[in-house]
Amino acid sequence: MRELALHVLDIAENSVKANAKLVTIEIEVRDNLLTITITDDGKGMSEEFLQKVTDPFTTTRTTRKVGMGIPLFKQAAETSGGTFSIKSKLGVGTEVKVTFKVDDVDRMPLGDVAETATTLLYPQCDFKWIYTVGDESFIFDTREVKEELQGIPIDSPEIIAFLKSMIKENIESINGGLVI
Repeated sequence: MRELALHVLDIAENSVKANAKLVTIEIEVRDNLLTITITDDGKGMSEEFLQKVTDPFTTTRTTRKVGMGIPLFKQAAETSGGTFSIKSKLGVGTEVKVTFKVDDVDRMPLGDVAETATTLLYPQCDFKWIYTVGDESFIFDTREVKEELQGIPIDSPEIIAFLKSMIKENIESINGGLVI
């Protein structure tokens, strides 16, 4: 993967497949550190599976024997001087947390967070995005959007286009011209 937003998309889609009802994605840039935390309330993982989850030959998929998402996300963090951690509990959920040194030459760009956020507009799962740079934050919560839509599907094309534009505008405003 060429950008971190695609890693976020992959992990968040795993959360949806794990029957999560709420996925919280926090992206924070502070003191030369980019931290991405993805937390869900899905079915979680057993301690045994959790110990093997960073091995690319460990997957829950039945269509193939390789699972590259988590191992590649871990490698991306560690290659750029960052860290990777994963916690999970059966029946409770999972948390994936990665850090990257912002100025490390090997760090992938963050990429298109607005595209990732709108790709994850599922009627059956809610997402809360918290995007922070320094002391500025933007929160996008699909529960609030769905309430305002009063029954209009959140994944309808015109809603997706509007939300993508709104998210992009807020992120650009918070970034203050920086490309993260």
